Amino acid sequence: MHKTVFLVGLGLIGGSIALAIKKEYPDCKILGIDIDEEQADIAKLLTVIDDKVETIEMGASAADFIILATPVVQTLSLIDYLSKMELKQKVIVTDVGSTKQKIVEHAADKFGTDKIFIGGHPMAGSHKSGITAAKPHLFENAFYVLTPSNNTDPAAIDELKKLLKGTKANLIEMAPDEHDSITGVISHFPHVIAASLVHQAERFNHEYPMIKRMAAGGFRDITRIASSSPTMWRDILLHNKEELLHLFNDWQHEMDTIRALVEAEEAEKLHDYFIHAKTYRDGLPQRQKGAIPAFYDLYIDVPDYPGVISEITGYLAKEQISITNIRIIETREEIYGVLRVSFQNEEDRKEAKACIEKYSDYDTFFGD
Repeated sequence: MHKTVFLVGLGLIGGSIALAIKKEYPDCKILGIDIDEEQADIAKLLTVIDDKVETIEMGASAADFIILATPVVQTLSLIDYLSKMELKQKVIVTDVGSTKQKIVEHAADKFGTDKIFIGGHPMAGSHKSGITAAKPHLFENAFYVLTPSNNTDPAAIDELKKLLKGTKANLIEMAPDEHDSITGVISHFPHVIAASLVHQAERFNHEYPMIKRMAAGGFRDITRIASSSPTMWRDILLHNKEELLHLFNDWQHEMDTIRALVEAEEAEKLHDYFIHAKTYRDGLPQRQKGAIPAFYDLYIDVPDYPGVISEITGYLAKEQISITNIRIIETREEIYGVLRVSFQNEEDRKEAKACIEKYSDYDTFFGD
């Protein structure tokens, strides 16, 4: 594919898309720019891009594809900027934002027929950020949602899918409003719930100081996503406002329902409530990449004694298995084992389980 791709934003997502395209199409010319010039310099040094450009105009005017790998607020501003520029006829512009309807509507309003906008959302990420964390397989087997408008030329959609072939993602199409409804339920609102649980714990911590220490187990795990970028989530919630307002009402109804069951001491109905939740949750796909990044944790049932961490890391080092985090769990209700080790992907986690069982008698659990 002898095309020129211009990437605006050279962080984890933009860099990984660039690497995936280059791996599939070595003849593609990839230009890049980032608000952080050092990121752009590193991207060029690591050959993530072929050349960095000094201005948006320089890259956009030469491009057959323009990928806006920026936060949603900046994406709207960039659409405004691009709409006033002379670009190649039928240039295809796409983005990577977590909300779609406002962005797609804004592009439809600003772009003429000579510019084609197709919304995009690669549903994958990492605990790391920046261009140095980029990898060509980041999106492999993840959902990559495309949200074309009703009048988008099918040939242009096919062209974009062809460009993204190297991501090895599951490319699917859906309407922008459908995307925002789905991600609102399974991603955006859960982030609100996680943050609210943390706020609640902090309030009670003044009365019960041990909360902070005892929350280091399951509570910390179920609220992990509350550690995501505050700026990003502020913008996402404001851009998906209508859907979230509906979900707030729905959640309030859910809480009123379960509160009434507790208040009335409806033992059988409470049991059924949790049975229904367990059944649905247990039927969800395991380890498939979705709206919220999966956590690849391995729990190891070891005695809590000095040196146990170095013992486990020694086993993993023998097999050259990399870890992202390791710690002793103090609060272990519903958790299998004293030690939790986190990995970058499912393959590493499986290899680590086999490795530890090979060198020791310790029991290991995925705990999904």
